[in-house]
Amino acid sequence: MAGVLKLDIQESAEELKLLLGKQATPTGKERVQALYLLKIGKVKTITGLAEILGRDISTIFRWFQRYKTTGLEGMLTVPRNQGRKPLIPTPILETLKQELHQPGRFRTYSDIREWLRETHGVDASYKVVHETVRYRLKVRLRGCRGKRRSSGVRAS
Repeated sequence: MAGVLKLDIQESAEELKLLLGKQATPTGKERVQALYLLKIGKVKTITGLAEILGRDISTIFRWFQRYKTTGLEGMLTVPRNQGRKPLIPTPILETLKQELHQPGRFRTYSDIREWLRETHGVDASYKVVHETVRYRLKVRLRGCRGKRRSSGVRAS
């Protein structure tokens, strides 16, 4: 019969039912429920399971492939994305941190941008450099802040 799922579920129906109640995330509940429905014989095909769970067939197939290779634990762990890679790599950040602690090394964030471009070939925007230095490295530049304009009126 086409679409019949051949999956050897190691856990008993009772174990799966208990595990279903212990799941903290909706994703985990959904995956354990898929195994439970197959184990008790309520569903025989991936298509039927997809209709009940409201998921695409390929999603359920991917869950079961992970179950076959890594077991129940592997199926329940949801891989987290690492996010975007920082524009300025960590080794360069360490070097920059050392350079920032040298008095008078950089006066402005533009100086830091130029240093990054010339020394390390990193072309970072002013915003990236400012946020990295100020908030990630927690360093404030003590350079010249420019002349303040006075209104021409002196306080006496």
